[in-house]
Amino acid sequence: MISIDPYHYPEPAAEKAHYETHENDREDPRYRAFLGRLATPLVERLPPGARGLDYGSGPGPALSVMLEEQGFPVSLYDPFYAPDAACLERAYDFITCTETAEHFHAPQMEFDRLNTLLKPGGWLGIMTEVFEEEGSFPDWWYRKDPTHVCFYRGETFRWLAGRFGWEWERPGRTVVLFRKRV
Repeated sequence: MISIDPYHYPEPAAEKAHYETHENDREDPRYRAFLGRLATPLVERLPPGARGLDYGSGPGPALSVMLEEQGFPVSLYDPFYAPDAACLERAYDFITCTETAEHFHAPQMEFDRLNTLLKPGGWLGIMTEVFEEEGSFPDWWYRKDPTHVCFYRGETFRWLAGRFGWEWERPGRTVVLFRKRV
């Protein structure tokens, strides 16, 4: 994983102000297709009625709506927009983390938390851009967002799976699915 120096992390007010510039319209078919990169392979693996958590849901949660339309109830947690601490006291059949993991100021703590929140046999879906070694990190467009503070490589996901004893697969370039062993 590549992370920037914490000295350069944005202040919370600046971070939230930047998020306010995002256009995440839950009715936009292009945005739904974008989120479908994670939703489609995840739904294929979920048992009927599985209950989930959208971790880092943002100001206009769309993925949760998409999953609920398919019969999967979803709770929301976001430190700025849905800071319901009660959501962090339950365990879930699945957790989604779309375009969120790159904002983790304390990735070890966040992944420890996600592991705790996930039931045995449950799925964790991560969607983020992955840095491919052949590119130049300083020139990479994704790292230029001031709220992106940590960046993942394929090797990072393999390491996370080993650390937590998760099974993992990568159904798309920007999508990783982890499964907590029973």
